[in-house]
Amino acid sequence: MFCSKCGAENPEGAKFCSKCGAGLGVAATPTEGAATPEAESSTGMSANVAGLLCYVAGWITGIIFVVLEKKSIFVKFHAWQSIITFGVLTVAYLILRWIPFIGWILSILIYILMAILWIILIIQAGTGKMWKVPWAGDWAEKQISK
Repeated sequence: MFCSKCGAENPEGAKFCSKCGAGLGVAATPTEGAATPEAESSTGMSANVAGLLCYVAGWITGIIFVVLEKKSIFVKFHAWQSIITFGVLTVAYLILRWIPFIGWILSILIYILMAILWIILIIQAGTGKMWKVPWAGDWAEKQISK
């Protein structure tokens, strides 16, 4: 399935374009030179930069962009994914660090996972991709379709 907005190829059944974040309704053929993501978000930044900034301070910047963004599905997706991914991992980290030994080890592993995800998600959003964290990405898609 090709995105009618940017021409990127997407898997069958996808609801949003993995390149620009546009909603996928009907299949369209790609157009030449049309591989650019949404030009701007309602914050005045390019969608890539705003999407990247959704992850900078974890769930905190996710909340900021959910409140500020009115136009870009791409930015809203990354904001919601940031909130759920880093919100859940932060709560788990804070709870586990109070449990001696096993909790301490698990909290260190969660901290490492958060750091790795943070880097991956910043790179993916900065390059204009709607890369989904398995459970959080599905939840984020549901939130932006409301």
